[in-house]
Amino acid sequence: MDHLKSHIRDIPDFPKKGILFRDITPILKDPKVFDEVIGALRDRYAGMKIDKIFAVESRGFIFAAPLAREIGAGLIPLRKPGKLPYETMSVSYALEYGEERIEVHRDAIEKGERVLVLDDLLATGGTAAAAVELARKLGGEVVEAGFVIELASLGGREKLPDVPVYSVVSYD
Repeated sequence: MDHLKSHIRDIPDFPKKGILFRDITPILKDPKVFDEVIGALRDRYAGMKIDKIFAVESRGFIFAAPLAREIGAGLIPLRKPGKLPYETMSVSYALEYGEERIEVHRDAIEKGERVLVLDDLLATGGTAAAAVELARKLGGEVVEAGFVIELASLGGREKLPDVPVYSVVSYD
């Protein structure tokens, strides 16, 4: 799937100086390429009996929604604080350029449900680790953490030592 790299735009110094942002919007504007990415995710997860997909705000929503439909899973949005209307649980985590929190509704999953954590990018792993923590606090079994892009040199997998990790495209 390395050919997908030609549809990922590099934006230097975004959101701050020294960060190289991998922009997925060229994937989104090409329906064939977007379908290829969703197809790769579907092929990966179709047989894993996923009950719920924990979709990380906001670009994770873009890939999780069609994937949830394709594999017959529920979609659980993980949001920034104050965005969910019902009772929530939250976790703080460090980003490569700051700190953030994510929240989920307390009734998002039933104990024992099989959860896939899905986001567009795995960088340092803080967001994914927080999503895994939330799923487990709610009683979910985290099956895997999936990403469209992985920045392997930033070591995000190390923050997920007991969770299988899959990425469609990886940069060293």
